[in-house]
Amino acid sequence: MSRPLLIAPSILSADFSKLGDEIRAVDAAGADWIHCDVMDGHFVPNITYGAPVIKAVRGASKKIFDVHLMIAPADPYLADFAAAGADIITVHAEAGPHLDRSLQAIRALGKKAGVSLNPGTPENVIEYVLDRLDLILVMSVNPGFGGQSFIPAVVEKIRRIKAMVGARPIDIEVDGGVTPETARQVVEAGANVLVAGSAVFKGGSEASYRANINAIRSATRLEA
Repeated sequence: MSRPLLIAPSILSADFSKLGDEIRAVDAAGADWIHCDVMDGHFVPNITYGAPVIKAVRGASKKIFDVHLMIAPADPYLADFAAAGADIITVHAEAGPHLDRSLQAIRALGKKAGVSLNPGTPENVIEYVLDRLDLILVMSVNPGFGGQSFIPAVVEKIRRIKAMVGARPIDIEVDGGVTPETARQVVEAGANVLVAGSAVFKGGSEASYRANINAIRSATRLEA
């Protein structure tokens, strides 16, 4: 059974001086999920925000908060992000020595569990944890900064992951360089959740966000 196409705008590209308003705007513009990129300046070369910011803006939307932890170690902070309002918590396969334990911990907190794979991380690292997963996040840029160019080799990687997942109820998410031009490629390969930052937030208004989201949906040949 095919999974629904979902658009998850990354608030990394929002105007942080009015973050709650930005989240309300993309929610009204048709976002399915709100994607939160958490970076620590250690696992990736940038620092963004932590659980207190997510908690502060949680009330701006009732949509799924899709929290992507680009931090290491991740385990000591899982409970904080769960308490802040995360609905899905995704850790990187390299962020700790015991991936299976991390996924169990996320689910024990009552949240959906995801694993993220960097462009250079082979998909076989998730082979033995597939039954712990609700989400596989495939990075189509190297993590750490917004606005990077899409890495084309990731398309075949998505195809292999889709085959590996089979009939399991796992969402396949793509993050990095997603535009109307690249969206169709990744959806045809098997992805069903598209993270888009600058491609959604360009224009600075709810009307422009709606147009940008609809352009991505249209590019996948699904109705806007």
